[in-house]
Amino acid sequence: MADVRTSDSLSFMKWHGAGNDFVMIDSRRRDSVVTRDLAAALGDRHRGVGFDQLAEIRSSDVADIDLDFWNADGSRAGACGNATRCVARYMMGQTGKDALTIRTERGILEAVSAGDEVSINMGKPLLDWQTVPLARDVDLQHLPLDGDPVAVGMGNPHCVFFIDDVDAVDVAGIGARIEHDPLFPEATNVEFAEIRSRGEIRMRVWERGTGITLACGSGACATAVAAVQRGLTDACVRMEVDGGWLTLDWRDDGVWMTGPTAFVFEAKLTPDFLAGL
Repeated sequence: MADVRTSDSLSFMKWHGAGNDFVMIDSRRRDSVVTRDLAAALGDRHRGVGFDQLAEIRSSDVADIDLDFWNADGSRAGACGNATRCVARYMMGQTGKDALTIRTERGILEAVSAGDEVSINMGKPLLDWQTVPLARDVDLQHLPLDGDPVAVGMGNPHCVFFIDDVDAVDVAGIGARIEHDPLFPEATNVEFAEIRSRGEIRMRVWERGTGITLACGSGACATAVAAVQRGLTDACVRMEVDGGWLTLDWRDDGVWMTGPTAFVFEAKLTPDFLAGL
């Protein structure tokens, strides 16, 4: 891993997908540079750049690229669907390809261009208590927590609540409490879903290691899976999140997510910033 403190500067990009915002660092031509300290410093919206997740692109021997994710507090994330879509759009622009393979901790994911949007197969949901993971064997469809939530693994653990009015829910209060509930040994993302019809869901989210975000790709996938399991929706749904709209389609080969991407700016971190790490 390279020591960024010895660098004159470090280039990065800012992207977002449905308001889910990311710093993206392209390390394909060097060793990985991201550390917990760098991620936490960059994630500070007052003293750094600010992001929901950081994505570092690396060269790969088995896919078009490897991709690592970090949360705003410097912890690692196992999956990040909207960041993966943004990276896919960036790489499609770099390579001229309309389809890519991307290796993440979740496995090798397939991304394809969908006109103005990008679709990605986030893989099959993890529906066993040990793979979510949970601390003990319980009914994933009816967790022993107030509100009768559902547990789903999508590379990150998720706890999905179905409620009547998501705009009235205390996302910060409940989310922060459930994130660190002992039932979740690796903490959890927390989703609040309102079913509008068989084909439409409204969802808000609290992400572990970050807090309230305007969207969460793996959380949107988990919510769609939980809704199907409860018999509340069809396998393909439109989902309104705080930052826009996503389409989720649970197929035999995994959960496909389609949505917008936006490139915001490219910049460099200063030597003074890097020296302070």
